[in-house]
Amino acid sequence: MDRVEKLAEMLQKLNSGDVTPELRQQVLEMVKNINPLELSLAEQKLIETGTKPEDLRHLCDIHMEVLKDELEMLRIKLSPDHVLTTLIKEHDEILKRLTLLDDINIKIQKMDTYNKTAQEFSMLLNTIEEIIGAEPHHKREEDVLFPELESRKVTGPTRIMRMEHDMLREKKHLIRGLALNVSEMDFQEFKNQLDEAVKYLVFNLRDHIYKENHILYPSSIDTLNDDNLWVEMKRACDKIGYCSFTPGK
Repeated sequence: MDRVEKLAEMLQKLNSGDVTPELRQQVLEMVKNINPLELSLAEQKLIETGTKPEDLRHLCDIHMEVLKDELEMLRIKLSPDHVLTTLIKEHDEILKRLTLLDDINIKIQKMDTYNKTAQEFSMLLNTIEEIIGAEPHHKREEDVLFPELESRKVTGPTRIMRMEHDMLREKKHLIRGLALNVSEMDFQEFKNQLDEAVKYLVFNLRDHIYKENHILYPSSIDTLNDDNLWVEMKRACDKIGYCSFTPGK
C-alpha cells in the first residue's frame, strides 16, 4: 500500500466519527511526513470511492495543526507578482473584513430595536458588499488555476473548493439581503437570521481560506512546476481583473 492509499484509509477512519487520541496522533504524524499534493490526492481518492466532498471539510483541523508555518515558507518562495502571491494577499484582506463583519454582528445582537441612524447597519452593508466584491478572486481560481490542476488529474481539491465557493456565495448574498431589508423585518427575526448567516460565513470562509493557503496553493506549486505556465496564467488573471482591495492593483 503506497502512502496516499494508507493516508486515505486513515482519513476514512477519522471521517467515520470514531476518533481516538491514538488514531488522531497517527494521522498527525503521517501528515507531517507527506507533501500537500499527496494530502490532496488522498482526499481525492476518498471522493472517488463515495465520500461526499462536504464531509471532508471536517478534516481541516488535522491540516491546520501540521501546516501552521507553511504559509510563510510559501510566501518566501514566490515572486511579488506571482499569481499565488496576489491570491494570498487578497486572502489577508478578506480575513480583515470577516473580523469586522463578526464584530458588527456582535454589536447588532446586543441591540433591542432597529435604529436606522446606528452606524452598524451601514457598516454591515458596506462590509458584506466588499466581501462579495472578492468575486474576481474566485473567478481567477475557478477559470485559471483550477483548470490547470484538473487537466493534470488533480480534481478532488478543486471540486471541494468549487462547492464551497457556491455555498459561501449564497451566504454572502443572504447577508446582503438582510442588510438591505432590515427596516422591513421583525428585528428579532432579522437578528436571528443575521447571526446564523454571519457565523456560518465567518467560520467557513476562514476555514476555506486556510485550506487554500496551506493545501491547495502549495500543491499547485508542486503540480504546476513550469515557470512559463505561471506567466501565461498571470496574463489570464490580468484579463479577469482584481478586487477593489487587491494590494497594488
